[in-house]
Amino acid sequence: MTKPSVAIVGAGMAGIACGCALKEAGYAPVIFEKSRGAGGRMATRRTADDLQFDHGAQYLTARSDGFKRFIRKAVSTGSVVNWQAANKSIFVGNPTMNAIVKAAAEGLEVRANEKIEMLNTIDGQWTLSSENPLDTFDVGVLTMPAPQIIELLGEQHSLSREIADVCMAPCLTVLAAFPPHQPVPFVSRRIPNDPLAWIAQDSSKPGRPRSKTCWVAQASPDWSAEHLECRPEEIVSLMLPMLCEALGTDPEMATHVSAHRWRYALVTAPLGRPFVCDDSASLYLGGDWTLGARVEAAWQSGSAIAADILARNGT
Repeated sequence: MTKPSVAIVGAGMAGIACGCALKEAGYAPVIFEKSRGAGGRMATRRTADDLQFDHGAQYLTARSDGFKRFIRKAVSTGSVVNWQAANKSIFVGNPTMNAIVKAAAEGLEVRANEKIEMLNTIDGQWTLSSENPLDTFDVGVLTMPAPQIIELLGEQHSLSREIADVCMAPCLTVLAAFPPHQPVPFVSRRIPNDPLAWIAQDSSKPGRPRSKTCWVAQASPDWSAEHLECRPEEIVSLMLPMLCEALGTDPEMATHVSAHRWRYALVTAPLGRPFVCDDSASLYLGGDWTLGARVEAAWQSGSAIAADILARNGT
């Protein structure tokens, strides 16, 4: 029996988990990613002066047996390590947060810098288009944030209506580096209702450069929504003083400052099941937004989509 061709849009944890499970079953999925490489919101930014910041997902935990096995394997290969923060031992990628996804993506066909702008069905197959028409596939899997899927499919699409109640909140993030002698009052701090809901000493994570003390501060959903359309320099001017007040230092001491806008960062109202698909099981939608604001939720969604594809095709 010929295995169907599968296109996966999005090379974050959900897309890579789906791709890995399909590849293990003998499929040859093709993953399209609008960015330069795999990772999605498990993102790391590098600077010209050899600094780096995990400016997306900060860490991960494992609850389900399947994801625990995934983490144990990643720990054995060195792409995941323990980090003592938030008053507990948690997991981070090594030497960058996106190393987890990049390691899992080895052997998969990931076509980077391909932003899918159109999805059409012709004679029961899916044609993807970016700047130019791409290949045609039997099965399509969309793993972007739910609002971006709705934008791609159109609000009147039956699957768009199924996920219309999913809510995702934004997150504004500031990245700052200071000389090593500056105050380090904590490794991480979480105050959910504070404008700076999360602050972490990123350079304290294993495998990170230690030439400077690097901090990542992420604003609360409410504060982020209020200032969402600010320019990057405006975000810096608002968030850096708050960060420095928490650290007990002067903004003038920062040797590097930048900002990032995550328009769809945190799942606040998940779908409640790991994926949705059309009646013919030729188009699947998934991601962390299906189950909750955790990296594990993205892995569970992508894995469940792959399992359904395999079950329906007798593999």
